[in-house]
Amino acid sequence: MVSVEERQPLEERRLGAPWHLWVVGVISLLWNSFGCLDYIRTVTRDPVAMAQLTPDTLAYLDAMPAWLTGFWALGVWGSLAGSLLLIARSRHAVPAFGLSLLGLAVSQGYQIMTERPPEMSGTAMAIFTALIWGVLLLLLWYASSMKRTGVLH
Repeated sequence: MVSVEERQPLEERRLGAPWHLWVVGVISLLWNSFGCLDYIRTVTRDPVAMAQLTPDTLAYLDAMPAWLTGFWALGVWGSLAGSLLLIARSRHAVPAFGLSLLGLAVSQGYQIMTERPPEMSGTAMAIFTALIWGVLLLLLWYASSMKRTGVLH
C-alpha cells in the first residue's frame, strides 16, 4: 500500500532538516549576534565601547547620516532574522539575508566613498570586511539552496 506522502510530488513533500542546517543556523545566529551587539553598543553610545575608540572614529560615527544608520540596522538585523528564520526552516530566510546584503552594500559603499579614520581603513579592517561579505554571501547561498531542495518552506 502506498502512503499519501509517497503519492505527493517531491516538491510538495516536507523534507526533514539535515544535520548541517542546525550547525549553520546556530553558528550564523552567534556570528550575527555580534553584529547586532556592535550596532546596539554604537547607537546607544555605550561608554565601555566608546572608550575603546579614537576621537577621529567617534567624530566619524557622529557625522554618519541617519539614513546610513538605517541601512546598517537593515544589515545586522536582517542577518539575525535570516539566522532565526533558517533555524525555523522558513523560506523567508532568503529575503532576510538578501535585505541584509543590501544593508551591507550600502553601508560599505558609504564607507568606501568617505574619508575614514586610519583605524577603519587598514589591512585588518579590509580582511574583516571581506570576511563579513563572505559569510553573508555563503549564508544567502545556503538558505537559497535549502529553499530550492524543499528544506525551507
